[in-house]
Amino acid sequence: MKLIACTPADAPAMAEAHAGAFAASWREDEFEDLLDGAGIYGFLVSGDEPAGVILCRIAADEVEVLTVGVTEAARRQGIAQALMAAALGVARQAGVAQAFLEVAEDNDPAIGLYERLGFHRAGKRLHYYDRGPAGTAHAHVMRLDLGPITA
Repeated sequence: MKLIACTPADAPAMAEAHAGAFAASWREDEFEDLLDGAGIYGFLVSGDEPAGVILCRIAADEVEVLTVGVTEAARRQGIAQALMAAALGVARQAGVAQAFLEVAEDNDPAIGLYERLGFHRAGKRLHYYDRGPAGTAHAHVMRLDLGPITA
């Protein structure tokens, strides 16, 4: 497995990894458009097939993890942790003070990972995730202090 810093040319592989991780996945053109935006960066873990993806946005002194997902076949191999470490490393190098993300309140494995990385619950978004006929799921907003801004 290889960790790749993404460009818009990686949008097809990012969309493929995202589709393997989520029932409601993002399209290739969405990744491409986002990667063209200011402050946006992402990583892809790939071997024979794309296995995991993360996309983040830095604005002012904050970074938001827009999405992070690992394909079902590649879970429990440390891929999400590697993606988060790479993304948070970029944010720290940019002098970002805080990281934020949303996670479904019933996603215990992801919540556990984020808490091990130092994130804590900072709020809740009601009915944030559309679960189709099953209804909606609430999201926890999680926050990580990355330290003071460096000049």
